Amino acid sequence: MPSRWYQSLSRRQQIGNPSTFEMIVSRRVPSILRSFSPVSQRRHASQTATGARLNKPIEYKKSPILHQSQNSARSAFGLSQDAQVDWQNLHGAINTSLHHALKTDESVLLFGEDVAFGGVFRCSKGLTDEFGTSRVFNTPLSEQGIVGFAIGCAAEGMKPVAEIQFADYVFPAFDQLVNEAAKFRYREGGTGGHCGGLVVRMPCGSVGHGGLYHSQSPEALFTHVPGLRVVMPRSPSQAKGLLNSSILHSNDPVIYMEPKILYRAAEEFVPRESYTLPLDKADVLKKGKDLTVISYGQPLYLCSAAIEALEKDIKGLSIELIDLRAIYPWDRATIMKSVNKTGRAVVVHESMYNAGVGAEVAASIQEGAFLRLEAPVARVTGWSIHAGLIYEKFNMPDITSKHCKMLPSVIALTSLQEYMTL
Repeated sequence: MPSRWYQSLSRRQQIGNPSTFEMIVSRRVPSILRSFSPVSQRRHASQTATGARLNKPIEYKKSPILHQSQNSARSAFGLSQDAQVDWQNLHGAINTSLHHALKTDESVLLFGEDVAFGGVFRCSKGLTDEFGTSRVFNTPLSEQGIVGFAIGCAAEGMKPVAEIQFADYVFPAFDQLVNEAAKFRYREGGTGGHCGGLVVRMPCGSVGHGGLYHSQSPEALFTHVPGLRVVMPRSPSQAKGLLNSSILHSNDPVIYMEPKILYRAAEEFVPRESYTLPLDKADVLKKGKDLTVISYGQPLYLCSAAIEALEKDIKGLSIELIDLRAIYPWDRATIMKSVNKTGRAVVVHESMYNAGVGAEVAASIQEGAFLRLEAPVARVTGWSIHAGLIYEKFNMPDITSKHCKMLPSVIALTSLQEYMTL
């Protein structure tokens, strides 16, 4: 019988008890109604408050950072004019990459909560039917167990792709990732042992109504850990190439973070043939000479819209936009080359301001390009708070909506970093 509390697992698979009632009794919960009442009240208050929903003024499908034409996709990847391309969204491109990996390499496994069902975002849809339950399967609700099992598989030469249903749930597996996966190569000395075939996928970021437990973007926590790679794609074509590289060609465990707001919002033409993208190279999306804007994932769309508006308002203004793609290790050479050219830099990301990826990038720019800087390096980020449902709208960096308010500062100071600061 399907669970009413989860997506596709039976109660016994999910919680280890034949019924939810037995679980509650075993934990001596005094009153289920008394337990749920405060939760229900808070839920009602947060969902009915004024402005509780986020309304992003971005038309993703029209963004210039997506391949709107078939020829654009072909030229971006150096393909011939008769090469086949498909119109895909982000979750479709991920599904295609997973299918290719499973078909190409029999050592590839795919598992996690509800993965056999297709996943809550449908990224693994249809894969169990084609490859069977021995290669694409569900796991119990235990992130520590999922990642621990994946590390063991990778250590034995398999290529496990473990799915954490939401990035917010990865914390029980933090010890496994930091103390086991990241250190495995170092611990093995000269034996050559590693668990580089491991990929941990996780949807991340805000969609405007996720609340405290479905809106976090914890990438910075993993950028402090040597031995891990952290990747976040911006688009379907990037998602496909980066995931192919992560599964089939990386010698290090990869934390592969998927901005869930882009699963269906980002659509473009994607090359049909299989391809890979480098896991250590930033991508210059737009060249410029006056300012370098550095970002990754969903905020790139906001940056692109803000740049378009600024360049329209200030004649002759030229802004460079760079997608990090690989958050750790990140491409310092490309960033330094750009900032040494422009003399100004703004780092933009959705996650928290405090000790975020932007702090490391900004510090590195100060060290490596100090004599060329014409203004302090600025950061545009989410606030350093736990954002409940009613605060989510205010926590998200929204550059475009600041255009009218910040434009006078740009003109007065001739320093574009003022414009990009919330």
